[in-house]
Amino acid sequence: MLNLEWFRTFKAIYELGTLTGAAQALFISQPGVSLHLNSLEAYTGYKLFDRSAKRMVPTERGKVLYNFILEPLTKLETSEQLFHRSSKMDRATVSIGMCFETFQFTLERHISSLPFNVIIKFGEYPQMIHDLDKGLLDLIISPQKGLEKNLEFCPFSKERIVLVAGAETDTAVLEKSIVKGDLIEMEKWLKEQVWYSTAADMENLKRFWHLNFKHHPDFKPNYIVPNICSIVRCLSDGIGFSIIPDFLCKDEIKSKKLQLVWTGNPVMENTLYFGTRKKTMYEKEINLVKKIFVEEGI
Repeated sequence: MLNLEWFRTFKAIYELGTLTGAAQALFISQPGVSLHLNSLEAYTGYKLFDRSAKRMVPTERGKVLYNFILEPLTKLETSEQLFHRSSKMDRATVSIGMCFETFQFTLERHISSLPFNVIIKFGEYPQMIHDLDKGLLDLIISPQKGLEKNLEFCPFSKERIVLVAGAETDTAVLEKSIVKGDLIEMEKWLKEQVWYSTAADMENLKRFWHLNFKHHPDFKPNYIVPNICSIVRCLSDGIGFSIIPDFLCKDEIKSKKLQLVWTGNPVMENTLYFGTRKKTMYEKEINLVKKIFVEEGI
């Protein structure tokens, strides 16, 4: 499907002569500009620019296309200016990828105070890394790293995956087994309990179980809820177990709504990374978001 933003990007490249200039004029990333141009060339079936060391030189097909779209696109931009209530100053727009729980726990309360526009995207980490590389995202918070040369991943925190229980859960039998180090007895007892999980975080349960009991869990959780925050709310002052990152429930553990039952042996930890492109026009905005995560102590 043809995207009108491709034409807007094409026009900016044509008039400014560089991908960098077009990116700055449109307030998008340079990889995003390249993606728009590549998509338009693939759609039309023609090469629209010859790429030299210093400038993007339009081909004959590019010149024809520019002359054809210039008037209607200018009218569209004029109508946008007339009918769109814009702010007094242009604001950068930064696209950020992370899991839903991380957003809700850290960044959500700060969104309205940020001096720039923000687009939040949730999804699987491999897709986030791909989107970051292609310029569709500007920053990701991820426990996974990519190998793309265009990207860099900076570790900033660790999340510990732990076994927690609701405040009303009787854990006396389990605690005795933990002291004795009787893994067979622990596993047998745990499998008989009430369990909460989400479709998205079953991987934590599988990895924790395999790390400590040397095989994958052979039982199904009783309750599958939308996200980890839902698990925390369901378990608070209740009965049942779950395996979740500790930073998502530290307040409930502190207030004794949840019990930290077992950290495992060995402890299971994930390193969290800030993922960015090595070259970005949003360094100031990204650093402000990074500061929020560090101050939140995630």
